[in-house]
Amino acid sequence: MATPSPSPVHPVLRRSTAPPAALDLLAKAHSGLAEAARLTRPNERYATAHLAALRTAAAVLAARARPEPVSPRRRPRIRSAWEVLPEMAPELTEWSALFASGAARRARAEAGIADAASPRDADDLVRAASMFLRLVERMLTVRTPPQPLGQTLPAPRPEHPDAG
Repeated sequence: MATPSPSPVHPVLRRSTAPPAALDLLAKAHSGLAEAARLTRPNERYATAHLAALRTAAAVLAARARPEPVSPRRRPRIRSAWEVLPEMAPELTEWSALFASGAARRARAEAGIADAASPRDADDLVRAASMFLRLVERMLTVRTPPQPLGQTLPAPRPEHPDAG
């Protein structure tokens, strides 16, 4: 039996089209998600994961946003990243709505209000923020190194089974 010859087609490495500021924000989002995965208190996990998602959105805005014209008479109103993101990346509208809906809970969690986020809320947000980050990296054609086996995100905790 003959040994198959190596394929003459070599994988083409994609280069990032994202500006350095966006790459920096994505790196911070990665480290924030890794930190959220290690935290044990639900409020801290939730707030840290939400911040990672916000940094991911900011990376998209850094890559795609253009300055709005400024009128000398009126200053433009300040808008959240979740409001601006659907305009710059319509394909992320649902993600924007998901994370915008969690902003008030994040504020309560950061304020230290007891039970602002349940363990299930925190786990769900860590997973959602991780999926959002991977999607944005593909969208911006950022090559990410494979995660070491020990650094995967946690599965749902057994005390909170998936109710579906």
